[in-house]
Amino acid sequence: MPIYEYECAKCGERFELRRSISDRDDDVKCPECNDKHPRRLCSMFGTVMASRSEFSTAGPT
Repeated sequence: MPIYEYECAKCGERFELRRSISDRDDDVKCPECNDKHPRRLCSMFGTVMASRSEFSTAGPT
């Protein structure tokens, strides 16, 4: 499940929630002030890829 970042318009609290991609934001509440209308932030993500040689099962050629 992805982690989404939110910011509360009322108190400015920034927080993260792990939610399914299909979940809507209707039930999201600010953990600080319980406001029911935080906005989802656009955030970056990163990936790590191993080099092909790390997964190679063939011997040296």
